[in-house]
Amino acid sequence: MPVADEVKSSWADEVEEITEDLPPPNEIYENGLKIATEYKRNEDNKKVKIVRTYKIERRVVSKSIALRKTWKKYGIAKDDKPGPNPATTVTSEEIFMQFITSREEQEKPDDDILEKLSSMTDKTVKCRTCGGGHWTLQCPYKDTGYIPTKPTTPAITEEKKPVSTQPEDKGKMKYVPPGLRDGANKRGETMGSHQRHRDDAAAIRISNLSESTQESDLEELVKPFGDYNKLFLAKDKSTGLCKGFAYIHFKSKQSAANAINALHGHGYDHLILGADWSKPQTHHT
Repeated sequence: MPVADEVKSSWADEVEEITEDLPPPNEIYENGLKIATEYKRNEDNKKVKIVRTYKIERRVVSKSIALRKTWKKYGIAKDDKPGPNPATTVTSEEIFMQFITSREEQEKPDDDILEKLSSMTDKTVKCRTCGGGHWTLQCPYKDTGYIPTKPTTPAITEEKKPVSTQPEDKGKMKYVPPGLRDGANKRGETMGSHQRHRDDAAAIRISNLSESTQESDLEELVKPFGDYNKLFLAKDKSTGLCKGFAYIHFKSKQSAANAINALHGHGYDHLILGADWSKPQTHHT
């Protein structure tokens, strides 16, 4: 009888038989460690057991990072376990970002301004309570240990004398017109003109301000030089940004002069400020 030819298996079947006897990889978690075991054959076709031990660390992260870790993966990484998979994810070096606003609000420029103001003369920064070279801000004596011999009160640069409604001789009751009373202009003046002249005399104009300047910034800038009656920051009606100049009406002319001497040529928000006396407005009749 003819002998049947033996059926020879292909090389693919032989490879499949070889790989079938390898145990599947497994992972064990115990005592804060992750133990991953994997089996494979080396170049000599010998079975090799590979054991990798990972230490599990718990880190405190921000809420945004913790929220991103709960996102579901997609694409070819849809079935991946938590964490980066080297087959589908490329992890590069960490890149630290520094966010810079339009005003570049950093501590260093603020410190430079404070240092420059503190190095000015006592006429520029002067406490109204004890007369020391610091800001008032509810003194008392600004934690320096300095106790003045005579407690002082906040200086009043200009005082308006009370208008007497009666003549010195109480026996003779005589009506005195407002235009002829003490402290009044004998030639007569319009309503509010006296106060307006006082404001214009102690008014200054600050120019070359940045577009991001606000009223609070301007107030902090002029606060060390004394009290002021009003402050006006020119803004564009459509954009609301600063138009580059502002007017400050101080209560005293000396405070206005100190502000001009200190702020003219002063660096503020990467610009050089200009300060000068405000020109009084001319009223046509």
